[in-house]
Amino acid sequence: MSDAPPIDLSGLMERYDIFFLDQFGVLRDDEGLYEGATDALRALKAAGKTVAILSNSGREGAFNAERIAALGLPRECFDHFVTSGDVGLAVLRWPGSPARAGGRCLTIAGAGAPGFGASLGMAEAASGAEADLVVISGSEAERISMDAYADLLRPAVARAAPCLCLNPDQHKLWQGRSVPSAGAIADLYERLGGTVMRLGKPFPEIYEHALRLCGDPDRERVVCVGDSIEHDILGARRAGLASVLVSTGLAAWQAPARQAAIMTAQNAWPTWRMPAFVADVT
Repeated sequence: MSDAPPIDLSGLMERYDIFFLDQFGVLRDDEGLYEGATDALRALKAAGKTVAILSNSGREGAFNAERIAALGLPRECFDHFVTSGDVGLAVLRWPGSPARAGGRCLTIAGAGAPGFGASLGMAEAASGAEADLVVISGSEAERISMDAYADLLRPAVARAAPCLCLNPDQHKLWQGRSVPSAGAIADLYERLGGTVMRLGKPFPEIYEHALRLCGDPDRERVVCVGDSIEHDILGARRAGLASVLVSTGLAAWQAPARQAAIMTAQNAWPTWRMPAFVADVT
């Protein structure tokens, strides 16, 4: 659908019972909650809807739930907080995972985020030259250049260390501008010759995890709201779910022609459009 029709929150509530909402770009930016986001979530819960926040965050859902609550979003406004970090930890604990072999884990993360080694029973690697596994959960590209990341990761590639990317996002918002995110660093690892497994939107595992938490509902009653065509809209299509593209977050940076080009390239068209995820104006 090249020209998705507009819809408001009431229209969505008439059609859907389960709401999968992106975090950054729909409910908040890097500074705080968007105006109107809390009222929109209160309206959903008052109508008896189930709300799951789905985020390409390398941190666990419980951590993200506490963080967004600290910004002023009451915990009762959503039912679940599902992250690619949750799914990644589960995958890394499966039999046959490289984490099960022990060794050292090199974590590429955002500022202040802990390493993954301790959660996996692995030691933390101080450099790529020590890495038996690389986990990319975030980015500090606002202060670390991609060339510096390449220098860090090149020795890990030489060791044939497998890489798990827990945040496929190519860009993130930082102080009102877009900078490379974890997905861009994972792409770099591949260009250097490494092997990468990606989890999170638009890949299916995070949607299957969220659907199970919500009781495996009829997929026709589920809608995904996001600001990224490559992640939120494409992920919804792959999961067989309806989608809404908002014009906030990353979408606010894209001209209509650019959005149309991305949709065509990804074969991912939103079901609906909204200027912002807010409650209806009365």
